[in-house]
Amino acid sequence: MKNEEFATRKVGGVPTEEMKSQRNRMRWLLYGAAFFILHFSFFISSCARMGQPDGGWYDDDPPRIISTSPQEKSVNIANKKITINFNEYIKLENPTEKVIISPPQIEQAEIKWQGKKIVVQLVDSLKDNTTYTIDFSDAISDNTEGNPFGNYTYTFSTGDHIDTMEVAGYVLEAENLEPIKGIMVGLYDNLSDTVFKKEPLMRVSRTDSRGHFVIKGVSNGSYRVYALQDADANFMFSQKSEKLAFNKEIYTTSSRPDTRQDTIWRDSLHISDIRRVPYTHFLPDDVMLRAFTEPQTDRFLIKSERKEANRFVLFFSYGHPELPQIKGLNFDEKDAFVIEPSIHQDTITYWLKDTLLVNQDTLMMELKYEYTDSLGKLQPKTDTLEVLSKQPYEKRLKAKTEEYEKWKKQQEKNKKKGNPYETEMPKEYLKPNYNISSTVDPDNNPSITMPVPLEVMDTSKIHLYSKVDTAWYNTKFLFGKHPAKPRTYQLVSEWKPDTEYSLEIDSAAFIDIYGNVSQKEKKGFMVPSEDKYCTIILNISEMSGKNMILWLMDPSERVLKEVVAEGDVATFYYVNPGEYYVKMFVDDNQNGKWDTGDYEKGIQPEEVYYYPQKIECRAKWDYKQTWNPKAKKLNVQKPAEIVKQKGDTQKKVMDRNNTRARELGIEYVKKIK
Repeated sequence: MKNEEFATRKVGGVPTEEMKSQRNRMRWLLYGAAFFILHFSFFISSCARMGQPDGGWYDDDPPRIISTSPQEKSVNIANKKITINFNEYIKLENPTEKVIISPPQIEQAEIKWQGKKIVVQLVDSLKDNTTYTIDFSDAISDNTEGNPFGNYTYTFSTGDHIDTMEVAGYVLEAENLEPIKGIMVGLYDNLSDTVFKKEPLMRVSRTDSRGHFVIKGVSNGSYRVYALQDADANFMFSQKSEKLAFNKEIYTTSSRPDTRQDTIWRDSLHISDIRRVPYTHFLPDDVMLRAFTEPQTDRFLIKSERKEANRFVLFFSYGHPELPQIKGLNFDEKDAFVIEPSIHQDTITYWLKDTLLVNQDTLMMELKYEYTDSLGKLQPKTDTLEVLSKQPYEKRLKAKTEEYEKWKKQQEKNKKKGNPYETEMPKEYLKPNYNISSTVDPDNNPSITMPVPLEVMDTSKIHLYSKVDTAWYNTKFLFGKHPAKPRTYQLVSEWKPDTEYSLEIDSAAFIDIYGNVSQKEKKGFMVPSEDKYCTIILNISEMSGKNMILWLMDPSERVLKEVVAEGDVATFYYVNPGEYYVKMFVDDNQNGKWDTGDYEKGIQPEEVYYYPQKIECRAKWDYKQTWNPKAKKLNVQKPAEIVKQKGDTQKKVMDRNNTRARELGIEYVKKIK
């Protein structure tokens, strides 16, 4: 009965007894129905839970393609819009980085995805008789569970056939064999040595996190392979700052039938089966490219800087044998500086000798130097510089005054309390940094670094003693400038193992350019016994006649020792117990340092190799091994534990249903869709 009808059956506005009875019967009927529905639902859900986990099984099916337009691997295509339809909602991860279209597109294609489809709109004109590939790599997955679709490449052709050849390999940093992620790799069928600077790459791909690349849709033929970090998106080497890789090899494509082993996992811990799967093996698949950045030889003034009042620094993009000429415009430049160039003479520090000049906040000068013009030739140039101190004289004077007042108050307080006090503020002393630890290896030399250039160094006030039994004896030594470190002096002697030494320096042994003198200093140190050390001996094969320099490194690749191989043998003496790695480079020009390459001159970067395993040293041990640096491919030489560019984990469908079934003690059988 409807409520409105019920409301009209009243007597004087009061419900009759019949009406009350009828209303109570309806109420109990409604309560009973609700109770029945509630308990029936509970019963059904309880029965359902007996056969499956709470919430049901996970969807671990990756998305499937149900149609493409134009149809995949179609020929004679003129349409620039490609649509790919899936059976479920999908997502596309980082398409600008992961999706590669080949031939390369000068005007970037529009890639959109929504719901269950991906749409690619090519903007460039299509080339005749050309195979096009759109490589999505592993960017596609379903929208809910993230199940990966797998590596996928869509292919079509504007001609009457599809090119199916592939070229694959690796790109590594030439200097340290690190895999390079995301660098472009491409092909030319024009085999000219200069094509890389004149024409865009024909077909391209990008490296993955392991430095691996695969260029697909290649026609059968011969090619040269290049890598490029393309700064201006023109697909050719056009800027010196662009990282590149090349070699002289010409690669010819081919293919052959082959088989590989596929492991079928029952779950994350147990193998169900190992199958031999036939496939087409495309060659070459072992192209090895060593990438580098060419040296910056264009010279120009980057900046001038005066962080400290007593010096200013000129920064150049590249060094030059002749230092700049300075003419003071508001000061006299004659004998005004102690000049401290860096080892490459691209950074030059000018220490101001006169304190009056130090207190001058602004230095105006005329600077003459060599710079590179638009044609790449060095030309003389004159600049006017205004170099400002970042610590104004007024601010420094205020700080000194505050320091003096603080000292004065402390002395007055000491005097009132009857404690010792000073009547003159102590002079500022020169404070050298003594780089001398308590133990010194026999093949190392202690050093002393000065905070300011020296005016006087009196070696007669420097004494070295060695202890024999219980007596101390004078020991011969040399004390001189470090060839590569400014204001650093080395103490050189014939250090005898298992011997105690004492370095004793008299006061005023060092006086800086401002007249500050050093105080008396004494440093004791021990040269340990040879029994404390290990020796590493590497017999190097297949490298006869090459000038080889080897570095002993810690796990962070910090160089601890450097040796030049004598013949085919490299020996590291006095190695402390621990874990080490060895890196070697071939010093072709014998200048004692690793050199990069030059595309214009056809020069490759100097070869770098890694001893392929960790070396564990123990005291009193000799570690002897024969090493063939060419026995392993470069991409697997560097020990995995020191590789910084780690490979991304391969995306897999998460096996959560089997895990859940094991927890419930039941067997999960996947339904085949």
